[in-house]
Amino acid sequence: MTRFAPVYRAFGMILMLFGLTMLLPIGLSHWNGDGAETSFDEAILLTLLCGAFLRVRYHPCRRDLKVRDGFLLVVLTWTVLPLFAAVPLMLQLDMSFTDAYFEAVAGVSTTGATVLSGLDTLPPSINLWRCQLNWLGGMGLVVLAVAILPLLGIGGRQMMQAEIPGPMKDAKMTPRVADAAKGLWFIYFGLTFACTVAYYWAGMSWFDAVCNAFSTLALGGFSTHDASFGYFNSVAVEWVAISFMILAGINFATHFVAISGRSLRPYTRDPEAGWFIGVLAFSALMLAVYIWKDGIYPDLTTALRHTIFHVVSVATTTGFATQDYGQWPIFTGLWMLFLANFATSAGSTGGGLKMLRALLLYKQVYRELIRVMHPATVYNVRLGGQVAPQSVLFAVLAFAFVYVAITVALTLLMSFTGLDIVTAFSAVTASLSNTGPGLGLVGPAANYAVLTDFQTWVCSIAMLLGRLEIFTLLVVLTPAFWRK
Repeated sequence: MTRFAPVYRAFGMILMLFGLTMLLPIGLSHWNGDGAETSFDEAILLTLLCGAFLRVRYHPCRRDLKVRDGFLLVVLTWTVLPLFAAVPLMLQLDMSFTDAYFEAVAGVSTTGATVLSGLDTLPPSINLWRCQLNWLGGMGLVVLAVAILPLLGIGGRQMMQAEIPGPMKDAKMTPRVADAAKGLWFIYFGLTFACTVAYYWAGMSWFDAVCNAFSTLALGGFSTHDASFGYFNSVAVEWVAISFMILAGINFATHFVAISGRSLRPYTRDPEAGWFIGVLAFSALMLAVYIWKDGIYPDLTTALRHTIFHVVSVATTTGFATQDYGQWPIFTGLWMLFLANFATSAGSTGGGLKMLRALLLYKQVYRELIRVMHPATVYNVRLGGQVAPQSVLFAVLAFAFVYVAITVALTLLMSFTGLDIVTAFSAVTASLSNTGPGLGLVGPAANYAVLTDFQTWVCSIAMLLGRLEIFTLLVVLTPAFWRK
């Protein structure tokens, strides 16, 4: 048996579980008669058969997963599942493999970038599938598997360690990883249900409410209309979106502890939550005054309405839009993309560096300044009342360096292919931070269909790197990983 046989066995089960998630759009397609029935039927059959083959082929391999196994399983999950997710898109919409894979990666990575137009006329089951991919990717199919696979004799702790975002991956909410995963999914499902009801109350149809709730809690950004949230032109709908995007941008472990303890105190103790809310509030007010003074909107109230929505949407890496903010002064779009790189909390469904890393970087820089002025001073970096270990600080510095290096390298590569620098930089930044809309040719009023196949693949790789927080994917690509 091959060395990674237990990984392939576990992945076979994940693939079968993923195939079963197609039952919802299949049911809608058959009930609606929207013409996509055959595409989904063939897609689920292919997915289940491939999963069953791996499961049966490697069934005798039952050893516990090791650390390397966990990394490989996570990488397989996020890179291979989009292949199967793309099948209905290729069959029904006659998309090329490159575009369909890009769309699927944008879904499961919760990036929300799209190459599709005419969303209003797509079969409802296709729109549901796209938004469902956002929802499944939001908390992570791997976390769902952690709650289920232990029942099948497959340990999940290594998977959880490789999947949980943020630098402090050893923090445990409960003694058992499976219990933690179930708790996270319970909260995630509950917030999704509440968001759906709130959208319906605000004026959406049930179909739009379900699809957009999927994307909102995942901070994914896929919508059912080309105009995104501008289609609804509703203040009530926008405030529902703002509220739940903020909730999804906070560490779900904090939600878990707060709900378990029936107390709001965990939110006040969370070092990220206060900075997260503060940065959003400051940015929304600053940009509102800026574009109002620039004459974009006639009054400050209107400017506030639109900046609050878009600052929250872009900073949380969601990507919903009500206005073409690409027509605002370039500073506003760049500032919001800057926020997308760090604003959301570790353990949220957002992308980017995460606020936790940004705070640690800031405190590390401050410590170095103190040491320059007072070399004999002992100054520990603290966060949330705890001293950050040196190993965590070194890991954060390394991650930040690689994050910036990849952004620069991919921007130069995109620029080399002929893209203007604004489009190249914003497409890479929006993909790596899992935000979606960029600026220039890939702004909120356009989409990624303008890119060549090569440029599309660069963005797909950037999305995967961002969703897997870079190191998870890079580790598997190193020769040392494959040595015995």
